[in-house]
Amino acid sequence: MALAALPSNAATTKATPTPTAKTTAKPTASPKASAKATATKKAVVKKKPRKKITITPSPKPKWPPSGFKANGDVFAKIPNAKELVGTASNSKILTAQLAQKVGGVAICEKYSCGAVQVASLDGCTWWEVNAKLVGETSATDKTLKTFGSIRTLAGKTTSKQITTILIISQEPLELRHVVTNISAICHKESATEKIPSTTYKSATN
Repeated sequence: MALAALPSNAATTKATPTPTAKTTAKPTASPKASAKATATKKAVVKKKPRKKITITPSPKPKWPPSGFKANGDVFAKIPNAKELVGTASNSKILTAQLAQKVGGVAICEKYSCGAVQVASLDGCTWWEVNAKLVGETSATDKTLKTFGSIRTLAGKTTSKQITTILIISQEPLELRHVVTNISAICHKESATEKIPSTTYKSATN
């Protein structure tokens, strides 16, 4: 915006020798005073309103987890080979068990093994897992036969804690026997036996 001052006229009086006085108005120019005020507008940056972030609480884990079967407050699942490998990658205990070697060979590459995943609503002081080792009677006789029994003891778990228990037989893997008829018992009382431990009893003994 600019401001300008209007010019002002100065009146002068000139005297003459005649008795009659004559007055003339002679305009005199006065410098034009102008004042300019320049207002510089600053660029206004409009801030975009921040989007409101709505935090949705994580859903509670599904219980029991998929694939688990219930018997009262005890839950169990037989993992497949892929699930067992995935579990081992996050479990130092299971990894150590699978890394055991017999005669320089990984234990479950030498003997027939099985596994079970267990959990309880209220937790357990210790676990007892029983299983059978079953296979064909011979190369020519396909009749299924029980070759032995396995009893595995595992440690304490808290409420809804899932633990994987490895079941190891003493029968060579090449015989292609299968660990089956698996049952899991959640004990609440104190253990009097060595934990963890595995006992294999051959049916021929």
